[in-house]
Amino acid sequence: MKSRSALQFVVIIGIANFFADFTYEGARGIVGPFLGSLGASAATIGFVAGLGELMGYGLCSFSGYFADRSHRHWSFALAGYAVNMLAVPALALATRWPLAATLVVAERTGRGLRKPTVEAMLSYAGRSIGAGWVFGLNEALDQAGATIGPLLMALILYFNGGFRTGFGVLLIPALFCLAILLVARLLHPRPHELERDTGHAFATTNLRRAYWIYLAAGSLIAAGFSRLRLDRFSFSQGEHCVRKFNSRVLCSCNGEQRARIDSPGTTV
Repeated sequence: MKSRSALQFVVIIGIANFFADFTYEGARGIVGPFLGSLGASAATIGFVAGLGELMGYGLCSFSGYFADRSHRHWSFALAGYAVNMLAVPALALATRWPLAATLVVAERTGRGLRKPTVEAMLSYAGRSIGAGWVFGLNEALDQAGATIGPLLMALILYFNGGFRTGFGVLLIPALFCLAILLVARLLHPRPHELERDTGHAFATTNLRRAYWIYLAAGSLIAAGFSRLRLDRFSFSQGEHCVRKFNSRVLCSCNGEQRARIDSPGTTV
C-alpha cells in the first residue's frame, strides 16, 4: 500500500515538474533578446543572468535546511513554485528592462526555494520504490517539458507572435503546474510518511574529502558556463549586424550600378 501511494506521489510531482520546466525553460531562450529589446546592454543581461543563478543556487542550501528543520516542506515548495511559475508570464507585462530583470531574478529565486524541498519529498518515496527509479522518472518528465517549451516558443516566434505573446502563452502550463501541486498537497499532506523504515540514516556531518573535491570541481565547471540569456542576446545582435551589413553592401552595389548607367558612353 505504501509503495502504491509513493508511486502515485512521484507521478503527480513528475507531471507538475513537466509543466514547470515547460514554463521556465520555454522562456529562458528568449529572455536575453527580450531584455535587449527593452534597452538592456549585454553587460546588464550578463549581470542579471549571473545574479539570478547566484540567487537560485545559493538559496538551495538555506531553503533545504530550514524546510528540514521546520518540517514544512510543502510550504517552501508551494511558495517557490508560485514565484517560479508566475514570474515568467508576468514578463509579458514588463515595459522596462529593470522590471523584466527583477522578474528574471525572481524566477530563479523561486526555483532555488522549491527545488531542494521537492527533491527531499521525492527521496522519501524513493526509499519505498527505489531512489534511482524515482529520480529517473522525474528527470525524464523534466526534460520532456524542457524540450517542448522552447519548441513552442520557436513556433510562436516563427509565426511572428512576438516575445510578449510567448510569455503570455506560458501562463497556461504555469497554472497547470500549480493546480497539480495543490492536488498533490491534498492527496499527500505528509510525504515523509511515504518513507519505509530502512534502519539507518544518511550521515550529513563529517563529510569526506572526496565530497569537497567533487563540490569544488562542480563549482568550477558551473563558473565556466556561458549563460544562455547572454548567448541568445549575442546571437540576435549578430544577426542584426549581418542584416545591416548586407543592406549596406546592397545599397553600395546599386549605387555603383546607377553610376555606370548614368556615365556617358557606358553600356549595360
